[in-house]
Amino acid sequence: MEGLSYAWQALTTTPAVFAAMGGVVWGILGGALPGISPSIAMALLLPFTYTMDPIPAIVMLASTYVGAEYGGSIPAILIRTPGTNAAAATAIDGYEMQKQGRGGEALGISLVSGVIGGLIGLFFLVALTKPLAQVALLFTPPAYFALGILGLSVIASLSSGSLIKGLMAGIIGLMIAAIGTDPISGVSRFTYGSPELMNGVPFILVMVGVFAVSELLVQAGKPEWNKAGEGEVQTRIKLPSLAMLKRLRKPQMIGSAIGLFEGCMPGAGGSIAAFMSYNEARRWSKHPEEFGKGSPEAVAAPECANNTVAGTALVPMLSFGIPGSNSTAILLGGLLIHGLQPGPLLFEKHPDFVYGLFGGLLVANASLFFIGMLVLTPAIWLVNRPKPYLMAAIYALIFSGIYSIDHSLFDLYLVLLAGAVGYVMRLCGFPFLPLVLGLVLGYMIEANYRRSLLLTGGDHMVFLQDPVALGLLITALVFVVGSAWRDIRSARRKATGGDGEGGEVRP
Repeated sequence: MEGLSYAWQALTTTPAVFAAMGGVVWGILGGALPGISPSIAMALLLPFTYTMDPIPAIVMLASTYVGAEYGGSIPAILIRTPGTNAAAATAIDGYEMQKQGRGGEALGISLVSGVIGGLIGLFFLVALTKPLAQVALLFTPPAYFALGILGLSVIASLSSGSLIKGLMAGIIGLMIAAIGTDPISGVSRFTYGSPELMNGVPFILVMVGVFAVSELLVQAGKPEWNKAGEGEVQTRIKLPSLAMLKRLRKPQMIGSAIGLFEGCMPGAGGSIAAFMSYNEARRWSKHPEEFGKGSPEAVAAPECANNTVAGTALVPMLSFGIPGSNSTAILLGGLLIHGLQPGPLLFEKHPDFVYGLFGGLLVANASLFFIGMLVLTPAIWLVNRPKPYLMAAIYALIFSGIYSIDHSLFDLYLVLLAGAVGYVMRLCGFPFLPLVLGLVLGYMIEANYRRSLLLTGGDHMVFLQDPVALGLLITALVFVVGSAWRDIRSARRKATGGDGEGGEVRP
């Protein structure tokens, strides 16, 4: 009951309701633009939340995540161009339904399934986050160090097809985190006499540059998007009938179950959950022959899965401070910007924020149903604008948002530098999440490592004597060794002319 009181107070005394609705609108529009993933839509919004109060700021970012997962299905269904990675599974049968004149029905199924998946994900977010956070109360400095190492190793091994590239990206993030003032001695490091770097490189600048600016640089070298014609512009959502809802129950439950599991697993994310749900829905369907030819079940399952992930992906981030996806890494950056450290102390010191966030997500998922129907036409109109105009508008949005934080040209230079680094990483196939995670967790890893050595007089055995730290380090080693073995097998298959391991997750 105390949680309900906090949630009600946040919704009635702060602009959290408007922030949630605004985030959903922005997320749908951002998700509808090919190439603008949920994480990029959140990164574009991040500078404008800098001066907001914590509750509406984080609610807006989280609601953008919710809206973008649905928004990606709009161009996927109408023009077979997924707005987000996760919507690629929806495009398979959604576009077939569009060609059959059933695009409105596919959009309706996508919307309803997204709302159902979002509400289920929110339920498990509320149910699981606090109990898991209590486990973190047992953590000592060595255990927190080991937790940071585990997070980096898991993300590095799962977020890309190459373990070496993932680990290199994580080390680059740790190196960037080392810029600024030493957390123990207070000595300036790697600032080269620049007063702007005394406090380190802000998360927000790196995230906006790596995610948003690099994507714009990539899009600048690609041809114009496919455009929807007059028929698509006139498409209207057609909500599924009761008989259709009954038929969709099974694929929606399959999608939610897979989304629950994948969302709580670092490095998995909505893309894997969507395709796994598509395959399992076909396996258990009474009409598997319809899959690939315009099956409503093939739209419902992946859409339910990726919207469930939008809720459950926040579980490890809020409980342990370990983001499992690019979007939750942006959200973690937003928390740290507002002075909020995820974990058990977040529930003890700021319960009003936690339950306010839950209440805001409830508003976001409930309003998604109505906003999704209203924003369809503007979203299609936006997709049809000339690509150069859209890219220029996004650049203007980035620079105005970053400049508004500290009115500093130095910040703009850092964003452009981060964008150039991100562009090179994209060309070379490096994942972004290990870099961002290394930057965000750098302070926690270094501070707890050095604190542990200070307490023991420099004895590194403390990391093996602490049972929690030992267990986490062994788990990290298992992930690294397993990933290395996977890469070796893949290289051998390619050398012998066999199929390599596919399914690489995009950064």
